[in-house]
Amino acid sequence: MKNSIKVERAKLDLTQQELAEKVGVSRQTINSIEAGKYVPSTVLALKICKVFQVNLESIFELEEGD
Repeated sequence: MKNSIKVERAKLDLTQQELAEKVGVSRQTINSIEAGKYVPSTVLALKICKVFQVNLESIFELEEGD
């Protein structure tokens, strides 16, 4: 699954740590999601979208084979 969290963070000038605090996870979790090593739960994905005030499809995209 691809995502544009890093791009969205840059738009708001948020660090990984700041985003992590807003959604209640560790900075390492945000790093793993951005790197494509971890797929977030539905609840976490929705919390991330709420921070950026965008819909799910604006940040997360299924790749072939997902």
